[in-house]
Amino acid sequence: MSACGTGGTGARDEGPAHAEAVAGASVSPPASPSATPDSLGAVKLVQDDPAVSAGVKRELKPCIGDEYPVDVSYGDLTGGPANDVVVNVLTCGDAVGVGSYVYREEDGRYENVFKAEEPPVYAEIDRGDLVVTKQVYEKGDPVSSPSAQDVITYRWLASGRFNEEGRVRSDYSSGVGGDPTDAPETG
Repeated sequence: MSACGTGGTGARDEGPAHAEAVAGASVSPPASPSATPDSLGAVKLVQDDPAVSAGVKRELKPCIGDEYPVDVSYGDLTGGPANDVVVNVLTCGDAVGVGSYVYREEDGRYENVFKAEEPPVYAEIDRGDLVVTKQVYEKGDPVSSPSAQDVITYRWLASGRFNEEGRVRSDYSSGVGGDPTDAPETG
């Protein structure tokens, strides 16, 4: 699935999730309990989720026709009875990640077990781990040139939550590019 905006450079990694971002809200599945949500079902998961901020829900509107700005992926992150669902909500215009969520199936319902809403953020499944990537902007960085990128790896614990397993920061050279401009808008 791809977002509505096509101005990006293909698959993107953005955004960290903080320990306090782990959520425990329950939402109803979009279809039968055994069905894995498709992109429209994933949109409904996010729209119906009380743990999702009003700002992210405002961004979650069709870009063109019935195409929503979401990237959805499926895989085993939590060892549950069905594939987990990772939903990234993006902006329509430039496909910046505004929220990332993991939903786990429990008792026929999908439950929010992780959220990160600090843009730009992007989550994905990598070899059974949740990997969240965030571009880091310092004062004066243009949107096209962040100062660094953080990649945070989370692993599901038997206690029923994600735990940060590792963090890698890549600093970018400040000598590349043009004159600095204002930091990007995040709201």
